[in-house]
Amino acid sequence: MNFIRQRALSGELLSGCFLNLGSSLTVEMAGQVGFDFLLIDLEHGSGDQEALVHQLQAASATPAAPLVRIAWNEPWRFKRVLDAGAMGVMIPWVNNAEEARAAAASMRYYPDGVRGAAMLNRGSSFGLRFEEYFTQANDNLTTVVQIETREAVDNVAEIAAVAGVDVLFVGPFDLSISLGMRSRFDDPAFKQALDQVASAAKNAGKAAGILLQKPEQIAELVERGYSFICLGSDGGLVANGMRSNSAALAAFKQ
Repeated sequence: MNFIRQRALSGELLSGCFLNLGSSLTVEMAGQVGFDFLLIDLEHGSGDQEALVHQLQAASATPAAPLVRIAWNEPWRFKRVLDAGAMGVMIPWVNNAEEARAAAASMRYYPDGVRGAAMLNRGSSFGLRFEEYFTQANDNLTTVVQIETREAVDNVAEIAAVAGVDVLFVGPFDLSISLGMRSRFDDPAFKQALDQVASAAKNAGKAAGILLQKPEQIAELVERGYSFICLGSDGGLVANGMRSNSAALAAFKQ
């Protein structure tokens, strides 16, 4: 089982890519190129639960660990993706410790949480490895909570202190909007928020994560203490490549 929780908590630099096209082929491509984890997006991505199963099957043929971003912090959403074989869950819009505790509980079987147990699902190899999976899941599935609002930044130390929360993951675009500085990622106030998140994660023994769009951003964010880093998405890469090729051809049009 491809667990990465302990690697994340140890401070190892882990690399990932968002997958928002709902495509099993782009998941397989991303998993083969060296990313440590794949972030399959069910919040803003175009895939559904049926597509997710195929994406997770594709990921299992690669060295990368598949994580899934669910659409909202509701227990049933966790069960669906974990039973399908996700090795971790990203939870959007976590604003306080209470919401973080709810997320951590939804990740775990009783007595540590509220996740219902079932044997005949893909996560436990349809029952063939249920005992192994059941004994390891609570300690090894990765819980990634997103810090996307001013409220979340204000409460970030309390969120980081919640047992079972592993990664504080900044959603830069939503956070910049909430701070009243949409896309002004170089604004000193935005960078102060980034440092506040990284500091809270470090003090609590957790990892700080973020989604970046340009390779040039990596060095600065690593220096600021971020170690769980996604760079771009399959949709962005395809769209950028198409725009680039179209522009190259357009230059020769009369």
